[in-house]
Amino acid sequence: MPGTKKVLIKTFGCQMNVYDSERMTESLANYGYTETTSPEDADLLILNTCHIREKAAEKVYSELGRIRQIKEQRRLRGRQTQVAVTGCVAQAEGAEIVARAPVVDLVVGPQSYHRLPELLYRAKSESRSLVETVFPEEDKFGHLPRRAAKHAASAFLTVQEGCDKFCTFCVVPYTRGMEFSRPVSAIVAEAQALADAGVAEITLLGQNVNGYHGEGEDGRSSSLAALIRRLAEISGIRRLRYTTSHPRDMSEDLLEVHATEPKLMPYLHLPFQAGSDRVLAAMNRKHTAADYVELVARIRQARPDIALSTDIIVGFPGETEDDFTATLALVEEIGFAQAYSFKYSPRPGTPAAKIDGQVPEEEKTERLHRLQRLLDSQQSRFNAACVGRIFPVLFDRSGRQDGQLVGRSPYLQPVHAFANSDMLGRILQVEILGAGPNSLSGVVQAA
Repeated sequence: MPGTKKVLIKTFGCQMNVYDSERMTESLANYGYTETTSPEDADLLILNTCHIREKAAEKVYSELGRIRQIKEQRRLRGRQTQVAVTGCVAQAEGAEIVARAPVVDLVVGPQSYHRLPELLYRAKSESRSLVETVFPEEDKFGHLPRRAAKHAASAFLTVQEGCDKFCTFCVVPYTRGMEFSRPVSAIVAEAQALADAGVAEITLLGQNVNGYHGEGEDGRSSSLAALIRRLAEISGIRRLRYTTSHPRDMSEDLLEVHATEPKLMPYLHLPFQAGSDRVLAAMNRKHTAADYVELVARIRQARPDIALSTDIIVGFPGETEDDFTATLALVEEIGFAQAYSFKYSPRPGTPAAKIDGQVPEEEKTERLHRLQRLLDSQQSRFNAACVGRIFPVLFDRSGRQDGQLVGRSPYLQPVHAFANSDMLGRILQVEILGAGPNSLSGVVQAA
């Protein structure tokens, strides 16, 4: 019966996990579950986990400790509760999760969550914990229900999963599997459903999204550039973005679509990870610092107004002060509008975890602080340069002040302005009057 059970999904990590959580919610809705924000009211509690960051698994076990208390309190009130762990920690830890946390009824890897309702039923009927981490042969996307109405201005859409690059620091090939690209027809159908629900902006997701090579509508392999052109034909979609990219897969046709497709926003996330060729080789990135610089020059030639963001790892095993200085030099040379920087942390099962020369924690911390000071100054300069310009802003939520709305600029910056709430979901021209470290403020221009 619809609405007879309640589910709460706590999402950790990347945008793809956000997408996966939405799809799990939609699947469960067909089996009577509605969303709740209160753990005490939830008949089903799901932790959708990420294994990229250090101590990710320990955070999950800590959360499960709190959930154990909630489950016991509900039991004393005569209410049953199921607990599931999904995502990349589920894939990596498997049966260890149930062994360490018996409160868990179900462990499901990211490639099997389309089977969540069936597995929950089995766990309950068989009165035992289940672990499902085998990579299935079937396409999970083909077994998921049609996208539900979003009632939102923007949405994520997964087009590609997994990675074949095997960077030595990364767990993705082991938790998400090898590269898989969805067919163009399935992506177009999902995008059209989102557009019909009022979504104006779609961000295409993939662990290596610019390596997309799904079956095209003509039966031949399609590139990401061709997919973007096809999605741009959907009239309700006003903006397109994609993330995350690998420098080796920035093809000529992708550069061309940046130059020619106005719906593709002038913002690109392009991780380089380190500025030292020696460290890049140890990471198995298969590009050099010079390769990255040359690629950025070509990207900026194709789209002069493009802004770049990136990922950088500090303190990779064996990194010297000279290696780190090379990273700082590359950041200075390129200039980024935004960046995500992290201390290296060993991921069990990855080659880098076994490399000699692990950098002491205090050195990693000191280097990270130096790098982040540089990155913060670049982001502040980029934001300050936006003052006085007029941007089309897609407003997607209410602000903290009465009458204030918050939207996104073409460069993904949050923009605050005062406007009527019926402007939510619309793109308005905004003159930028102020810039902070992480956001802009402005005034909506008269029509």
